[in-house]
Amino acid sequence: MSKKSFWGLDENVASAFCYVLGPISGIIGYILEKENKTVRFHALQSIVTLGLLWVVTFIVGIIPIINWFSWIFSIAWVVVIVFLAYNAFVGNKFKVPVIGDEVEKTVNK
Repeated sequence: MSKKSFWGLDENVASAFCYVLGPISGIIGYILEKENKTVRFHALQSIVTLGLLWVVTFIVGIIPIINWFSWIFSIAWVVVIVFLAYNAFVGNKFKVPVIGDEVEKTVNK
């Protein structure tokens, strides 16, 4: 039997949800989940990873010389969200390089 999480969701579904709406769903998952460290890991990784990607996309979009390049970051958003959500759903604890290790330390405190 799989572990349950916030809203009575299975752990893998809750972990995948943390990525679906970008950092917003990560924030929701992190606030609502108090006990399940796997879900908290995915929620915090979503907040940091997708939040940083959002900031980079925003900065690239406002710089006139390179704003034409921002469409690549929009595609990257979709690819990263699908990749991370899929891995969370199937139970893989994929850690984004550098970010994942720091997130894991924070969650395990």
